[in-house]
Amino acid sequence: MTTPEAEEFAERFDVSRETLDKLLAYEVLLKKWNPAINLVAKSTLEDMWSRHFLDSAQIFAMAPENAQIWADFGAGGGFPGLVIAVLSAEKEPERQVALVESDLRKSAFLSTVSRELSLNTRVIAQRIEEIGPLDADVVSARALASLPKLLEFTAPHLKPDGTALFPKGARWQEELAQARESWSFDHEAIESLSDPNSVVLKIHGAERV
Repeated sequence: MTTPEAEEFAERFDVSRETLDKLLAYEVLLKKWNPAINLVAKSTLEDMWSRHFLDSAQIFAMAPENAQIWADFGAGGGFPGLVIAVLSAEKEPERQVALVESDLRKSAFLSTVSRELSLNTRVIAQRIEEIGPLDADVVSARALASLPKLLEFTAPHLKPDGTALFPKGARWQEELAQARESWSFDHEAIESLSDPNSVVLKIHGAERV
């Protein structure tokens, strides 16, 4: 059953009824599993569309077109990775989304949603440090680690011309300064649609210095 929030989301991001139905089915599954696994904070369940879904869809919209392999680190409850996989099914059908999540219960949830919604995902139930290079065109991570640590995680897995997309909160400038001490990179800070104090950092060409 759809809601005004879901309809507004569909209009804002120009998605089909089929795609919206998949997102609604994902919402139902998340609410079913959440009491047992704590996929997202209980306090955020009521504003899930204006918070989690919006956050995830804006990241999708910032990625270059024709990115074939997208890796989402610390995929957790599937934000942004599962939302990206659902949107990709309509707009970038050749894309595969690698969902990296070491928590076995959360990775089981990601696999269940992927299977029930027929998504082109690859669920990797390992620690990021343990997996082989993913050769990704895009890497994302939401609420996983500080920017210096994220760049460390990302370096072995992102193509040289790839894009990293990291949502960051009000202290993002501090993290940027810390990262500059060990890394050289180009960045763009894009204001978040869900929080005026937050940004999505779009990063290219990260190299250790």
